[in-house]
Amino acid sequence: MERCNERRDVCSPKKQTRDLVQLPVGKKAVGCKWVFTVKPTPEGLIDRYKARLVTKGYNQTYGIDYDETFAPMAKMGTMRTLISCAVNFGWPFHQLDVKNAFLHDDLQEVYMEIPPGFANNQTVGKVCRLKKSLYGLKQSPRAWFDRFRRAVCDMGYTQCNGDHTVFYKHKGSFITIMAVYVDDIIITGDDVEEIKFLKESLGKAFEVKDLGPLRYFLGIEIVRSQKRILLSQRKYVLDLLAETCICLDVVHVAP
Repeated sequence: MERCNERRDVCSPKKQTRDLVQLPVGKKAVGCKWVFTVKPTPEGLIDRYKARLVTKGYNQTYGIDYDETFAPMAKMGTMRTLISCAVNFGWPFHQLDVKNAFLHDDLQEVYMEIPPGFANNQTVGKVCRLKKSLYGLKQSPRAWFDRFRRAVCDMGYTQCNGDHTVFYKHKGSFITIMAVYVDDIIITGDDVEEIKFLKESLGKAFEVKDLGPLRYFLGIEIVRSQKRILLSQRKYVLDLLAETCICLDVVHVAP
């Protein structure tokens, strides 16, 4: 619970995520709830516990509560290409995680009910006017990616036309490539100094955690040796079987 409590501060005034206000006439407050999850390691062990406040965005109405929602997602073909380049050219592969990614972007006028567990005498008759996006809002992914794109382009990176989640930067004969999937970032290339500078710049712009060499991404386990990279979806398949209650110990004889 101690690790979960660290996540609860998204509602604190220090994060500047919301203001307590009276609900304006004609406006509707969206509900919210806490979602508790366990973050596993690629081996299936417990890495950390997470408590995330999410909004009930399914109650939002298009044209009233939000407009555009599209946000690009990393393509699996792009990831295979980057992994192939890393193997053939001997490039390193780094992975970063953005903490509370949606809290880094600005939000238009959105009102939310008081989160469970935070109601008191001061919140009676009031709602939260959100200043930052939260998970669950229809417009959150688009707002976050736009904020991330502007920050990365200001660092001198160019957005790829073939896959808008990929950014690259040339410096002489060297190149640095970065791909993002929501709050997961992978970095590769042959410019060691630029990769170090990029990590530091991202750390200043956002709250990021350096996860070290790429090991697990989009449900794929990555194991690397000096000459090759092994990709496996063993954990993903086992989780899928566990969710569907399929027992691996049952043997069926086929005719």
